[in-house]
Amino acid sequence: MRYLGIRLGLSAALMMVVAGCAAPGGVDGDLTNGWAVMAAATAFEPSAGTCHGATFNAIGARSTYDELDCQLRHRTETVYVGTYESPAADAESPPAEGSAGAATAYKVCDEKTTTYVGGPWRNARLWIGVTHPTAAAWTGGSRWFRCEAVELSTVEDDGGLVQRIGSLRSVLADGTSELMLTCYAVAQDSSGAIAGMPGVACDAKHNAEYVGVWYAKDLSFPKDDATWAKFHDGCRGLIATYVGVPNDTDLQFRTGVVSLPGNADVWALGDFGVRCYLWLDGTELTSTLKGKGAKSLPIQYK
Repeated sequence: MRYLGIRLGLSAALMMVVAGCAAPGGVDGDLTNGWAVMAAATAFEPSAGTCHGATFNAIGARSTYDELDCQLRHRTETVYVGTYESPAADAESPPAEGSAGAATAYKVCDEKTTTYVGGPWRNARLWIGVTHPTAAAWTGGSRWFRCEAVELSTVEDDGGLVQRIGSLRSVLADGTSELMLTCYAVAQDSSGAIAGMPGVACDAKHNAEYVGVWYAKDLSFPKDDATWAKFHDGCRGLIATYVGVPNDTDLQFRTGVVSLPGNADVWALGDFGVRCYLWLDGTELTSTLKGKGAKSLPIQYK
């Protein structure tokens, strides 16, 4: 009977607990009744037209995303935010460096940057890069990519990143920006190689001048003299048009040339733009040669 008494005691206690949990007045006990349905979780996506204090990184972690007012000192500016499409978007991880998906994103950023800054960005001290989500964010559904523009101290010798104040939006629109590539004072080392190429005003003493961008679409990245010769020939054609002289076999006796493609990494992404400069070794100029004609660039047989 002791066992039965224990069971009866527990039953009585349970009844008391149940009675004690009865809903008070004004509460119906339905935990979901009248509550709004929670919105579906959405992945983080960056914004275009924003500036950032962090140094450029090809992988954009949410924890390092820091938007700044472009009137404050910053390092990069997001000129466009795009979306990876199939087949790149169907992959299990973000596009690898040099892949077709990465090349497509770079091409979009190339075009969008030119639109954003108001003119071809290669005509200025600018560089572009593409940032994509982390592997974890990609797994979570993120498919965005950021197009970043950066000001450099010089594009001629891997210049350093400039912490600028002010947006790059439409900065090249009127062609008068101090970012534009103009004239240069080329210095050589003891072997004859270029040791430095600081930019100067074209009315100051100089021996080189930027003439434009030549696109080497059918050539490999230059690693030997034969390929470099083809690059120089392409740039000489721009020099002839720029100055107003015949593009013939005598052009090599009128001027030297500096041909500067991007690095091998961006070449693999389809960036075949080559910045071209005329170069007059041993000559000091104090004005631009643009449109000056044959008298300004005479044949100099040696």
